[in-house]
Amino acid sequence: MLKDGESAINAFFALRLRDPVARQLANCADNLAVYDKKVEVDWVDSANYHLTLCSLGDLPINKVDEMSRAAISHLSRQQSINIHLEGIECYQSASNWTLLVGKTMNTPELDALHDLVVSFTECTGIKIREKDFSPHVTLGRIAPNNHFVAPQKWPQLQLYSLADAVILYQSKPGERRSVYTPLSTVELKDIA
Repeated sequence: MLKDGESAINAFFALRLRDPVARQLANCADNLAVYDKKVEVDWVDSANYHLTLCSLGDLPINKVDEMSRAAISHLSRQQSINIHLEGIECYQSASNWTLLVGKTMNTPELDALHDLVVSFTECTGIKIREKDFSPHVTLGRIAPNNHFVAPQKWPQLQLYSLADAVILYQSKPGERRSVYTPLSTVELKDIA
């Protein structure tokens, strides 16, 4: 919780995605654009695709360096993991926006990495408020009371990618879409 007068940024941890997977996800987003008849979807540029591990919400500015150090300390010995994107779906976010996302198959490795990030984040005094959060790739956001008509059947995927870095991002709303700024990057160890 922020103290009076304390400055904060919207921040989150994410896994870096490989370019071939980002291109394939962009093709899926292009195919879904036909359902955006009133041009209400705030589509994420494919250059900014990432797999969100956990949202930190409002991170006090004075905690950014501490959070970066904690990430390096806890993640630099972690191995890269393989992720599997299995489909596209839409769900309501905590902020009442509808998200169009590439959903991941839950694996013990991804769950363990997610739990580790949540654990060291909470050790720095930042409370994670996520119920039923699942790591995902956001393709687009739709404001409440929209006219987006979802397809009868969402696309199924069989996309695999090596996730070899965890990035702490700042997210700022832009004129048309969010702007993501990497604050720190922790390279994960090569899979042996």
